[in-house]
Amino acid sequence: MGLVPAHWDGSMLCDLGFFSPLSQNEVLMMQEAKHECYGTWYLPAGRMEPNETILEAMKREVKEETGLECEPLTLLAVEERGPIWIRFVFLARPTGGTLKAPQDADAESLQARWWDRESPALPLRARDILPLMDLAVRYRDSPSHPMTLPEEMPCALICQRLLATFTNGAGDLWVLLSAVGSPHLPVSARTTSPCKIQNSIQAAACRLLKECCLLPQVTVRAHGVLGLQHLGKNAGKSDGVCFNVLLTVTQGGQGTQETPPELNGESFQWWKIEESNLRSRILQRLSSSSVVPIHSY
Repeated sequence: MGLVPAHWDGSMLCDLGFFSPLSQNEVLMMQEAKHECYGTWYLPAGRMEPNETILEAMKREVKEETGLECEPLTLLAVEERGPIWIRFVFLARPTGGTLKAPQDADAESLQARWWDRESPALPLRARDILPLMDLAVRYRDSPSHPMTLPEEMPCALICQRLLATFTNGAGDLWVLLSAVGSPHLPVSARTTSPCKIQNSIQAAACRLLKECCLLPQVTVRAHGVLGLQHLGKNAGKSDGVCFNVLLTVTQGGQGTQETPPELNGESFQWWKIEESNLRSRILQRLSSSSVVPIHSY
């Protein structure tokens, strides 16, 4: 994968509520064959291989570890541990294949099964998957964001495209633009220096916003991911990933600010959104935090 060859982790989360004849809520689980966690259970998961897209990797891992083919429905969450370990969590549905039985055990897994999260009590490889199961159930019952899947577009770096917004009490909306060349949404690239939390998706985006604003009392909130782009077909050159991140900027001090904070220099500018449909769509996303959540550890 070029920039992050051994640390991309594509986790797969399935919910069978719409497919079980007994209308039971079940999640697809696989039993580990690896020596260090032999016999424990986990969600189908694995690392991407060179020249794979995110969805190709997800489908391959599910097929290898469970025997099932699947259709991804939406990205549920993005998890990151430092700048070079990123996990994508998906909700998907089965479309074919045969569930792996014990006699089909191999180096990928021992077997797979559907689990209702109660009985039997499975020994888990790690409990970090339990909140992801809860997230999937909540999304199925009441979707918190539109169905979102990666767009297959090349990107040379790990970076964030920022939809940074400012609103006032009258419902006016401004979006921050880069004024270098043709006006466009700012892009903040991340380094791959290990063990630096300041290089997380949210921290890198917030840092850029604070740097471009003139006053120190500016507060930046990262809501989450609106979408992402990745292609992965040219390892080391165009296999990065770009996250479209939604942020809000507020200005400290007394009273409600009616205009955006003053900017430092001429590299950025505030654009007031006058078109009513676009303004309404962005404000709706902001009011309900209708985004894919980012979890940084």
